[in-house]
Amino acid sequence: MPHFIVFKPYGMLSQFTPDHPGQTTLADLGFAFPKNAYPVGRLDADSEGLLLLTDDKTLNFKLLNPKSHVAKIYWAQVEGIPAAGDLEKIRRGTDIRINGQTHRTRPAAVRLLTATPDLPPREPPIRVRQTVPDSWLEITLTEGKNRQVRRMCAAIGFPVLRLVRVGLGPFRLGEGTLAGVLPGDVRQVDVGE
Repeated sequence: MPHFIVFKPYGMLSQFTPDHPGQTTLADLGFAFPKNAYPVGRLDADSEGLLLLTDDKTLNFKLLNPKSHVAKIYWAQVEGIPAAGDLEKIRRGTDIRINGQTHRTRPAAVRLLTATPDLPPREPPIRVRQTVPDSWLEITLTEGKNRQVRRMCAAIGFPVLRLVRVGLGPFRLGEGTLAGVLPGDVRQVDVGE
């Protein structure tokens, strides 16, 4: 069963058909995915990065089952520079609102990156504010609620400017067969990796 890694570009939907005219989708990548290949999880249109597509229902279940605690690693560019106490709130679990209900997130690993990650420029670029500094966080989740990283960062007072998923389970952008993958690229991968 084939498995594919896509570096989903900003603005693209994690699906093959648009919800509205003019939206870009995975079909616009121009890659001949197998008929039954579907994304394992989603990235919203405003997020970029690693997206796994497969027709392997067992793998899909293993990666998405809430009890499996599969790691999802994100780099989030946020407005401002969080202090240690701010990051501790994410490590302990943060209250976020989803569909009008309060949800307590699982504890997450988070660290302030000391350097800007080596990523291709986003198109269009993020809005730069000369008077507000920004910083990058690496956040590792073991759950995947709708817009969770954005909601967690907003809950501690640091809105997300750019969000890139760089890891999902055993797969990590920039490593092994995924070295040099750029937005819009597709790579066939072996689950044994």
